[in-house]
Amino acid sequence: MPAVTVADWTVLPRVITAPTQLEDRAPISVTTAPRGFEGEGFPVHRAFAGVDPTLLDPFIHMDQMGEVEYAPGEPKGTPWHPHRGFETVTYMIDGVMDHQDTHGGGGSITDGDTQWMTAGSGLLHIETPPEWLVVKGGLFHGLQLWVNLPKADKWLPPHYQDISRDDVGLASTPDAGALLRVIAGEVDSVKGPGSTHTPMTMVHATVLPGAEMTVPWRTDFNALVYVLSGSGYVGRDRRPISSGQLAVLGHGETITVGANQQQDSRHPALEVVLLGGLPIREPMAFAGPFVMNTKAEVLQAFEDFQKGKLGTIPTVPHADVHGEIL
Repeated sequence: MPAVTVADWTVLPRVITAPTQLEDRAPISVTTAPRGFEGEGFPVHRAFAGVDPTLLDPFIHMDQMGEVEYAPGEPKGTPWHPHRGFETVTYMIDGVMDHQDTHGGGGSITDGDTQWMTAGSGLLHIETPPEWLVVKGGLFHGLQLWVNLPKADKWLPPHYQDISRDDVGLASTPDAGALLRVIAGEVDSVKGPGSTHTPMTMVHATVLPGAEMTVPWRTDFNALVYVLSGSGYVGRDRRPISSGQLAVLGHGETITVGANQQQDSRHPALEVVLLGGLPIREPMAFAGPFVMNTKAEVLQAFEDFQKGKLGTIPTVPHADVHGEIL
């Protein structure tokens, strides 16, 4: 980690340091993600556990997948399962994951790629490591984020976006002490390639030891800072934050994140994800893989799934459809 970088950060567009009189977002809370397991048994950190859902809106759920070094035969994925009413964003930092869904979307994501799946009215999908990776083993690390859809968009036809690492917007701070990868949204005119139904911004930033970044942030967006690895602080009051912790920030015009001078040898810099979105502020009924507005709609989703209305599992193996990466 990280997967996407450039040799010389000084040649990138600069995120202009905001004037100090602007209101910087102070942390409301800092929570530590508990560990768990997902799918067929791969380890995750539940980033949003214990956080008031109204502070997360429009985001619902986020797992940090790994970071884990698999031995041969150990890599795991998720079996076929349904979704309805929201979008899943899978950002692969290290390793490879194959995707297939019953609406024709699919492909392999690796080392900085992102798959953006709008479940909308509903579909089935599967995420698995390719067979060659299962045989070989290797590093696995990524994020999966669930983004809610407003009521008006929950019944849209499913849609799939394959976002290449080469399309991510890149920028640095004025002193080149931090590298920003803009996956979706916009930071100081640097745009990400992700097309979103819910207005939002998603950034993966690397902050070098002893460096600090202050980035402009839309005042109508909420603001979350999740630490993938390393240690540092958030806000002008320098609230400490470290690996596996989420900071929920209050109102303001900028976000400030800094890295401690001393980092561990395995992770030489602070790696953070900045998230912000326009709150939907609609009733939400959430059960398993379905995120709707009412309990009745969730029950209907389960019924539709059981009746096969969200799709049928293909008989052709994934590798035969998309090919094998060697």
